[in-house]
Amino acid sequence: MHHADPSQHRDWLQQGKEVLEIELRALEKVQAHLDESFIAAVETILSLQGRLVIVGMGKSGIIARKLAATFASTGTPAFFVHAAEAQHGDLGMITAHDAVLALSHSGETSEVCLLLPTIKRLGATIIAMTGNRESTLAQHADITLHIPISQEACPMNLAPTASTTAALALGDALAVVTLKHRGFKEEDFARVHPAGSLGRKLMRVCDIMHKGDALPLVTPTTPLREAILRMSSHRFGISGIVDNEHQLLGCLTDGDLRRLLESGTIDLNIAVETVMHRHPRIIDQGVLVSEALHFMELHKITVLFVIDRQEVLVGIVHLHDLLNAGAAA
Repeated sequence: MHHADPSQHRDWLQQGKEVLEIELRALEKVQAHLDESFIAAVETILSLQGRLVIVGMGKSGIIARKLAATFASTGTPAFFVHAAEAQHGDLGMITAHDAVLALSHSGETSEVCLLLPTIKRLGATIIAMTGNRESTLAQHADITLHIPISQEACPMNLAPTASTTAALALGDALAVVTLKHRGFKEEDFARVHPAGSLGRKLMRVCDIMHKGDALPLVTPTTPLREAILRMSSHRFGISGIVDNEHQLLGCLTDGDLRRLLESGTIDLNIAVETVMHRHPRIIDQGVLVSEALHFMELHKITVLFVIDRQEVLVGIVHLHDLLNAGAAA
């Protein structure tokens, strides 16, 4: 163990206090500069149909990862993307319904800035958190949260210290204001954090649903024979009947088929719309996985069709998908 003399100990205490003083001043500065851009960022996050994607590199990346966990655990679907890894395909999951919170104190971090054209093209809103309003990041952002920190606690003013503390605190402020507006309470927190499974219960149906070619869909005029084949090839035990606008008109289940067979007369050439069930069970894509599981248990069903806010069919979810997602953990 290193032994220093008492005067050295006093110096250490004083230096520690000076670091904390610099960081306290940094937070006071951020607090004093909070403006309309903070309001715009909160409004953007509250109105998201998709998710909040938080991007960063290096020390900012560590802060970004923490903020993603904080948002995800308080009612905002969020995930962290490492800016360097995003160059290699991780951005493919971002859509126009999402927002990207990008952290870079200089606003010139090359890995972050290189992502901006792609994010713009995908149509996601960009919220920048940066110390430089004139930076590349700030110029490309829809909303800029300015962190006016010029002095780091590091004696060479190089190691990110005060700036990362400020970014962390500002991100926390965003998350807390958001959760307060949503009315997210202690019981909600407990409900979504059983046995420490942080964030898992906050997964939404859109995160786990089957979509695209995985959907067993037919049109109203499709012969019953084809509808049965479509159903059996997709293994959900159900076929959805949709119109040209992808609106769900009805469904055909293996239970419906059993009833048809038991009736003694079955014509495989008739249009599926003549025998379809006209009120399929549906759920909104933004519903929590845990709520979807409760809905299935309530109605004693194993499959749900998933719709968006325009009531367009976007996916299908099976009971096993919900259980695998940890909703029943």
